Amino acid sequence: MREAAARQPVPVLWLLGTTQSGKTSLVRALTGSTRAEIGDGFRPCTRTARLYEFPAAAPVVAFLDTRGLGEVEYAADEDLALCEARAHLVIAVVKVTESKPGALLEVLHAVRRRHPEWPVVVAQTCLHDTYEHGMEHVTPYPFDGPGWEARVPADLGRLLQAQRAAFADLPGTGEIRCVPVDFTPPEDGFVPADYGLDALWAAIEHAAALGLRERLVADPALADAYARAAHPQVVGYSLAAATVGALPVVDLALVPSVQAGLLRALAATYRLEWSRRNTSEFLGLLGAGFALAYGLRLAGRSVVKLVPGWGQTAGAVWGATANGATTYALGKAACVYLARRREGRATEAAMLQAEFRAALRRGRTLMREQPAGRGPGAAE
Repeated sequence: MREAAARQPVPVLWLLGTTQSGKTSLVRALTGSTRAEIGDGFRPCTRTARLYEFPAAAPVVAFLDTRGLGEVEYAADEDLALCEARAHLVIAVVKVTESKPGALLEVLHAVRRRHPEWPVVVAQTCLHDTYEHGMEHVTPYPFDGPGWEARVPADLGRLLQAQRAAFADLPGTGEIRCVPVDFTPPEDGFVPADYGLDALWAAIEHAAALGLRERLVADPALADAYARAAHPQVVGYSLAAATVGALPVVDLALVPSVQAGLLRALAATYRLEWSRRNTSEFLGLLGAGFALAYGLRLAGRSVVKLVPGWGQTAGAVWGATANGATTYALGKAACVYLARRREGRATEAAMLQAEFRAALRRGRTLMREQPAGRGPGAAE
């Protein structure tokens, strides 16, 4: 399963910033992961950089974290080479109190000299470090409209403006978007704890059309924590199924394997086990003819891809979209089934079938809208 997922291009966000600038908090806010999960999930990929893929089993996004900024012996060449090969967007993370982020600006100057068209999102973090005792965030969020300077404390406004001026001097033509954010643990008492998250998402999607928020964040109407945690797994496994689903013949074995892996992963998320009995019950609720029809459709899509010319182009695209969408629908239906099991309630067949049909439509849209290309902002 892991190899199948690895074939699906995963958007990589390159985080540039010094230690304690708020990179881990930014990853937590974007993914909904805990700090412990993020800390355990990073793995080295160069001498001075590490990669965090989320979710681990079927990644939807990866964060490339450059360590060593500001250290005397740090050399950016190796990280620049990795960025050029893999990154889809550069996010500079800087504490608002860091008035002269020289090391960060030095690396960004090198990046933009090589790739002047690359956009850069600047996350200005830790706003609360400038607050006097008892101060709270300015609400509603003021920084996405004109005249924000008059609505925030004077000291904070001066720091934000000074940083923006420094980043505005970067070479190149790519857009630079500065976004003040403050991501804090709930126990710190700042409300909201993810201050500026919507603005950060807007900047990321504007700078690089990656569709990441749709991949990572479930429908806001889903209040269930399990459903929210399951959503990126469903998307990740669906993208993996779409990848192997474009291949003729081998997809007959690989797609069901990916889907079985998804069902097991979802059960673990809901803190349940997935057994053969569950499989029989689940498929039975989807309809007596579901398994047969599923098998026939999968075989038909695989055969079509063997047709010279059309089958290897349009047929492959059709197979990828159909297999990815079916996997998405199975995952969403499984979430309903598992949620009912966890609550000790029976699942109605009509409910599950309706969820599958609705999710299949959403899955087709998601698969068709997946962005192509590489390089920040899809410019290369």
